[in-house]
Amino acid sequence: MSAETTRTGEDSYEGGLRKVARVVLLDPEDRILLLHGHEPDDPADDWWFTPGGGLEGAETREEAALRELAEETGITDVELGPVLWRRMCSFPFAGRRWDQDEWYYLARTTQTATAAQGLTELERRSVAGARWWTCQELTRAHETVYPTRLAELLRRLLDEGPPPSPVTLDTEIV
Repeated sequence: MSAETTRTGEDSYEGGLRKVARVVLLDPEDRILLLHGHEPDDPADDWWFTPGGGLEGAETREEAALRELAEETGITDVELGPVLWRRMCSFPFAGRRWDQDEWYYLARTTQTATAAQGLTELERRSVAGARWWTCQELTRAHETVYPTRLAELLRRLLDEGPPPSPVTLDTEIV
């Protein structure tokens, strides 16, 4: 069985609080990798977000972060660092409400080519690609980006380094 057929993740989400691991992936030039997502039936309703997703089975958040990164970007040569931020969020997507407890891990890589290799059926219908962003580009962006303060958070991370313990971000309800 391929990873694709055994992976249910987002496609099987039926409500409740979903534990999520996300990756703030930086390249040697301190650019951040974001995925371009949209509503499955409305590509004009779009946004940018960090790679990551829900935990599967008994995996740890660290394991989920690395698995999701590999599946969504093809990037496996990473150094996973500390948890930077934690966030509770709730949003409508694909006809249902998603309630998530998200942990954002810092990671670094020299591998900048991306190729989605293990997307779920829902992800194939709603992820339109990936892009490396400089902090300045992110600050000037007019596109919707999640978490909404990502440009400010990234600037602080680049200026001050990782926080001594994870920072709890404001709850976002969309």
